[in-house]
Amino acid sequence: MVHDLSRSPAVVLIVEDETMLRMHAVDMVEDAGYTPIEALDTDDAVAILESRSDVALIYTDIQLPGGMDGLGLAHTVHKRWPAIKIILVSGQLNPSSIDLPPCSRFFGKPLQAWQIIAELRSMIGHA
Repeated sequence: MVHDLSRSPAVVLIVEDETMLRMHAVDMVEDAGYTPIEALDTDDAVAILESRSDVALIYTDIQLPGGMDGLGLAHTVHKRWPAIKIILVSGQLNPSSIDLPPCSRFFGKPLQAWQIIAELRSMIGHA
């Protein structure tokens, strides 16, 4: 399902505990034309997803504090909210494609903003 941007921009949940990296992710999401919301850990992310129905994609670091890591969050999101697309990022880890839930993408840090923006638009859709 492609999001209809004529109504309102799609919402992207950014899960990143490092402030500078989270701010960079917010900038990329805004540059792609979407609305960012932020979570500092996986527990916050699940609480946000349980309270909102407008999240189109989650962008999560793999190494995070909370009850699970970003990969665990990705699998939880895929099971509970299968329509939500997933982008995982890490500077240390490079999970095999078997570890990733279906319809998710992985990017190693440092990130190229143009790649993330293009992937967001590819996964969510754009005008």
